Amino acid sequence: MSKRDELIAKYAKQLKDAGVNVNLDLLTKVTVGLGPSIYKADAETVSGSDAKELETVKKNYLMKKLGLADSSKLDDAINKAVETLGKSNRNKYRACFYYLLCVEFKKESVYK
Repeated sequence: MSKRDELIAKYAKQLKDAGVNVNLDLLTKVTVGLGPSIYKADAETVSGSDAKELETVKKNYLMKKLGLADSSKLDDAINKAVETLGKSNRNKYRACFYYLLCVEFKKESVYK
C-alpha cells in the first residue's frame, strides 16, 4: 500500500467516525488534488480556530477551485465542516475538510 493510499484510508476513517457516508472515489480525487501538501504535517490539517486559515480555505478552495461566489453560505459551510469533524479535534485533515465542502456545494463535477 502506498503512502497516499494509507493517508486516504486514514481520511476515510476520520469521515466515517464523524458519521459521514464516504464516496471513496471522490475522496481520492480531492486528496490527489491537494498534491504534496498531504505529506507535510502543518499543511495536512486545517485549524478550525484560525480565522486567517479559514479565510484562505474560503478564497483558495471554495471561490478559486470550486468557483463559488463570496457569500455567507461559504462561511456557514466552513463552520459546518468544523463542527462535523469536531471543534476539539486538533487533526482536521485538509482532504476531509475539502471533501465535506465539495459535497456540501454539490461540486463533485470539479473532480471529474
